[in-house]
Amino acid sequence: MHSGERPDVCDVCNKAYSNKSSLIRHKRIHSGERPYVCNVCNEAYSDSSSLISHKRIRSGERPYICDVCNKAYSGKSQLIRHKCIHSVERVECPYVCDVCNKAYSYRRHLIRHKRIHSGERPYVCDVCNKAYIDTSSLIKHKRKHSGERPYVCDVCNKAYSEMGILIRHKRTHSGERPYVCDVCNKAYSDMGSLIRHKRIHSGERPYVCDLCNKAYSNKSGMIYHIRKHSGERPYVCNVCNKAFIFMSTLIRHKRKHSGERPYVCDVCNKAFSDKSHLITHKRKHSGERPYSCEVCNRAFSQQGHLTKHQRIHSGKSPCNSEVCNKAYSQQRSLDIHQHTHSVEGADN
Repeated sequence: MHSGERPDVCDVCNKAYSNKSSLIRHKRIHSGERPYVCNVCNEAYSDSSSLISHKRIRSGERPYICDVCNKAYSGKSQLIRHKCIHSVERVECPYVCDVCNKAYSYRRHLIRHKRIHSGERPYVCDVCNKAYIDTSSLIKHKRKHSGERPYVCDVCNKAYSEMGILIRHKRTHSGERPYVCDVCNKAYSDMGSLIRHKRIHSGERPYVCDLCNKAYSNKSGMIYHIRKHSGERPYVCNVCNKAFIFMSTLIRHKRKHSGERPYVCDVCNKAFSDKSHLITHKRKHSGERPYSCEVCNRAFSQQGHLTKHQRIHSGKSPCNSEVCNKAYSQQRSLDIHQHTHSVEGADN
């Protein structure tokens, strides 16, 4: 440690280590060996510390507590990274990015971070050639191809490809929404949803299309937009060959073929193939109308209904009769009107 000597060298990539055990762990990256297996979900890891952290996530155990803010973590390295927030002098975070000054407690975390700036993506999927900056991202990605879902909800048996997604899902059973907006007090089950929500208040649109400079508040909106430029639809239904921009859209589509309706109303037991349809349906029971017109304050249960209503105030009439060019704000109203022309034609 004092001399910096690293006598144990990987014969695949020439990376050097100060002790043999570190080299053995490293070589599992090349071999794919994962000898440490969870006895609950069979998730496998290349080192024992990762398995221990994984088991704590399942059990909810968080033995490492920050002495500044009392926030608790399942792994010691997570606590050390967290304490960088409090460490003004960065004593615990000596590895600093020379591009953006973000600091890390471990050199390997800095190396991984710097790939964001360099664009380096050394871990490549052998199925579709998509590349990632770290092995964990590649492992998660490959589950899309294999269909593997090792994380299972102990309440409803629904399975997920990532532990983080399972944790968020379990909050639907508990009703827990720990992330609260400091502007409007709306609460969310995960931090990502809160961050996206707060952009409504700030107007921030950090995701910009490099073709036309159109900006979006969330990454999925930008991806959808870019694929419209390219025409790319990488997710194809194996039943009818219909192609989609997002994997989630394909999953919802395939429920039309299977008849699966996994989202069930806890009031009337009506089932839906799409979670958004269940949310909208439950507003019939609760009477909730979250979408309000800023002109007349009339409230609606769906965004689409508000959009149609606002055409009354704006004077926009997107639906025009092909026969007499009479304009309507809704397609349904136009269809009723068009029927009068067909009746007149039959009388003549």
